[in-house]
Amino acid sequence: MVLEKKSALLEDLIKKCGGCAVVDGGFATQLEIHGAAINDPLWSAVSLIKNPELIKRVHMEYLEAGADIVVTSSYQATIPGFLSRGLSIEESESLLQKSVELAVEARDRFWEKVSKVSGHSYNRALVAASIGSYGAYLADGSEYSGHYGENVSLDKLKDFHRRRLQVLVEAGPDLLAFETIPNKLEAQACVELLEEEKVQIPAWICFTSVDGEKAPSGESFEECLEPLNKSNNIYALTKKAIVVYPNSGEVWDGKAKQWLPSQCFGDDEFEMFATKWRDLGAKLIGGCCRTTPSTINAISRDLKRR
Repeated sequence: MVLEKKSALLEDLIKKCGGCAVVDGGFATQLEIHGAAINDPLWSAVSLIKNPELIKRVHMEYLEAGADIVVTSSYQATIPGFLSRGLSIEESESLLQKSVELAVEARDRFWEKVSKVSGHSYNRALVAASIGSYGAYLADGSEYSGHYGENVSLDKLKDFHRRRLQVLVEAGPDLLAFETIPNKLEAQACVELLEEEKVQIPAWICFTSVDGEKAPSGESFEECLEPLNKSNNIYALTKKAIVVYPNSGEVWDGKAKQWLPSQCFGDDEFEMFATKWRDLGAKLIGGCCRTTPSTINAISRDLKRR
């Protein structure tokens, strides 16, 4: 019953948005724009420790830009990662909970403000708790290769994700977002974990890809989506709702330690592609690394105009 109610929230939001809702954009990018130092194994999650108010500010900026779904700052927030910084298990779990609380507080504050304004074009946003891949925790780029090594089994991946999932679910998000999953094995681990834990919150699983046909592991999307289609929790070949939120197309120059300009995407191109993705069946569209509130504003304007 709870899962049905939570699923209805997403389905109702998509309907209110005319068939396609807008997800927010790059979180770490916006933190850096505001001066946050995130060159850290915890990446954007380090701001949960150092500057939680800045996290709330970024959520507000994406809500103002027209995001219908805000994703929490927990992508690289893991209990092992926090423990490695000398935090206790209790402190680590509290930070995971805080990631959801900050997003909910921002959403509620924003909605309280705009709901008093007649004729506004906003929707009451949903909060999706981000669950980064095992490779994101390793911080070695393996979320972009899918190569975890022979010692990483299905059970090891489930054990890695289990407690973080439990804590995030207890914090009360509207959705769960498993992000940058690079192979079928981890997708299967996420699906089985949702079932084992009897999670009553709808979830999406997104894969990284460079060619639009295969996951980084080399497995086809058709292979990777097999376990997803068997789950009642998962929203993406599939008969379920599809979420699309690519990065900006910028390339990281490891020698110069800087981002090189995108050769394929700017806000104008995002607008154009957003409508194409929607017309091809995408139900949730946003941006990932190096996209900003201006990107999301462009997507929101275009999708809501047509």
